[in-house]
Amino acid sequence: MLMAAIMMGAVLGPFLLRRRGGIRQVTPGSPDAADPAEYGFALQEELDIRMPGPDRDLLDVLDVVQQSQSWKAASQLLAGTEVHGEVRWQRVQAFAGAASLELQQRPGGVSEQPGGQWLRVWRAEAPKDAGGAAVHAEFLVQQAWRSSTSGTDEFRIILEEAKEACAQAALLSPGDPVPYIIELSIARGLAYPREEFEQLWLKILDRSPAHMGAHLAAVHYWCEKWHGSRDLAYNFAEAAAARAPKGSLLSALPLFAVYEHLPEVNLVRGFYQSEVVTKAVEGALFAVHSARPDDPMLAHVRHLLILFLVRSERWAEAMHQLVHVDGHVGALPWTLSSDPAADYAVYRALAVGGYEANGGSPATLPH
Repeated sequence: MLMAAIMMGAVLGPFLLRRRGGIRQVTPGSPDAADPAEYGFALQEELDIRMPGPDRDLLDVLDVVQQSQSWKAASQLLAGTEVHGEVRWQRVQAFAGAASLELQQRPGGVSEQPGGQWLRVWRAEAPKDAGGAAVHAEFLVQQAWRSSTSGTDEFRIILEEAKEACAQAALLSPGDPVPYIIELSIARGLAYPREEFEQLWLKILDRSPAHMGAHLAAVHYWCEKWHGSRDLAYNFAEAAAARAPKGSLLSALPLFAVYEHLPEVNLVRGFYQSEVVTKAVEGALFAVHSARPDDPMLAHVRHLLILFLVRSERWAEAMHQLVHVDGHVGALPWTLSSDPAADYAVYRALAVGGYEANGGSPATLPH
């Protein structure tokens, strides 16, 4: 039912009537139809699915690496990126993701080299490069989750190889939390016992206790569909939010725990106005308002807020988040879709339609 509603929204979303007090669908081309382009939003085909927000340096280096098939620019960028921050983690993910996607597009054959060859050359030519070791470990993790079925022998073999790669990366950069954050996904896939997982988690806390990316990865382990429960995931998220330092986005973590436990089909009227959801949304809004404008994890929180605010029919607040992130859609919840840009565009169209149905217009939206 939910998927049917979303698909209908994908078709009809752009044609929502501007009408105070409600949304009515109209035919394409109607002068009354809400139009996201009037707000300066990017066309669906222009949306960047590689990352949640802009990182000009990363995009420039990715272009150089993929055009030249040389790893050296990637190595230099990671070497100059602060070890304990969120940006290094995001850049490691991006380089690994680029190599994984290249390999998927060009698996290689008798007369063709496989894609992502630059990463293999990087590891061979600079085996003591900590950045290359971390990217290789993350590449293996992404390969396991993308190309294998969880629980199969192939899946476990790739993750065991990734675990060894994490250990090598950690030896090359002892104070770096990234190899241990990568291992969190391995812990989930290989079903680490809780004691072993908690020992891994302590290594991360010793190096970067307020690392938002690490906490997002850990929530997966504790959620009901993996190795915990709804209560364990909520307790973990709420404890992290409670001890969050001033300006930290950890206050938004409960919203991610709620998202991990959304019902596949919601039959409860007012679910998105319920106390649990409302409390998590308010915590995330507080985190967004308190965070540094240049916090690299800010876009992650804004993207998830868009989903919850639209479903809660809080149109103006959803529009405010859209203004800040439009153009990039490489974040939850869109990345779980086979077409992230299309899913994002549906919610954006619904937000615009709801905003205008209640008296809003491009002139009234603050930027």
